[in-house]
Amino acid sequence: MRAWEVARPGPIEQEPLRFVERPVPVTRADELLVRVRACGVCRTDLHVAEGDLPVRLAGVTPGHEVVGEVVGTGSDVRGHAPGDRVGIAWLRRTDGTCAYCLRGAENLCPGSEYTGWDAHGGYAEYTTVPAAFSYPLPADVDDVTLAPLLCAGIIGYRALRRASLPPGGRLGLYGFGGSAHLCAQVALAQGARVHVMTRGTAAQRLALELGCASARGAYEPPPEPLDSAILFAPVGDLVPVALRALDRGGVLSVAGIHLTDTPPLRYETELFYEKELRSVTSNTREDGREFLALTARHSVRATTHTYPLARALDALRDLKAGHFDGAAVLVNDPSARH
Repeated sequence: MRAWEVARPGPIEQEPLRFVERPVPVTRADELLVRVRACGVCRTDLHVAEGDLPVRLAGVTPGHEVVGEVVGTGSDVRGHAPGDRVGIAWLRRTDGTCAYCLRGAENLCPGSEYTGWDAHGGYAEYTTVPAAFSYPLPADVDDVTLAPLLCAGIIGYRALRRASLPPGGRLGLYGFGGSAHLCAQVALAQGARVHVMTRGTAAQRLALELGCASARGAYEPPPEPLDSAILFAPVGDLVPVALRALDRGGVLSVAGIHLTDTPPLRYETELFYEKELRSVTSNTREDGREFLALTARHSVRATTHTYPLARALDALRDLKAGHFDGAAVLVNDPSARH
């Protein structure tokens, strides 16, 4: 099969990924073998490629927003059969026995593993997933539309929960890429008033088209104080900016797995009046199930831009440069194999 691998982490402009031939993976007893049909391009993939996240598996294949077809099952797998369509997300495996797993916080499991970081992911023609960590997918939504939901959507949903937005509250979103534009749709469906602060006119235009109340530059103040805010952009300089935009008792949720260093925070202007700063760590499978149910109920849809698998580097370069709104998705076309 064909697959991308991180040959030498570094700036995406220096092409740290290479397209290689590799054997089709062999499943463990509890895993599914999946033929990849579509794979979303997540900013975390960029962090893995550029080395912002430390190498965990040499030559890893990125990609953790996978929609695919089951073509094989391990000897211990029950309830799955070839031909099933499944989704693969970021959280790949947990130990299931630690204190965090036992209290329903499997996202904090010290033994957790991640697709496209600890194990090969979806920038390939085939991949594997533990059956218990795969997601059944709705039959009436196409592969490309579904792919970004499996990380951008799920993580955005967890970030929204962590932000403790009150009913009918005022929400600020800093950055408006693949995750934020899905999070905004959920918040709007739940009655929130959403303000977007982001670079790029295309992203600002998309925010307004989706029904957000305002869209302006990333460092500009919103038109009213915020009850909650979510930082999607991996820019530490925006932390004090977002905290200053909060009303008394407001919560800032930081959604990314990587963030540049934050400047010093001033207690009086950025933290006083019981403002809170919270991080987001991965997701639980329950987050994923809840979010996918919400997308069906509220018709949440990703704005997508497709690239063939062979152009994964182009997709990552365009993501870094902010050349598209919404999300990029790699499409695996077997007819273009040779």
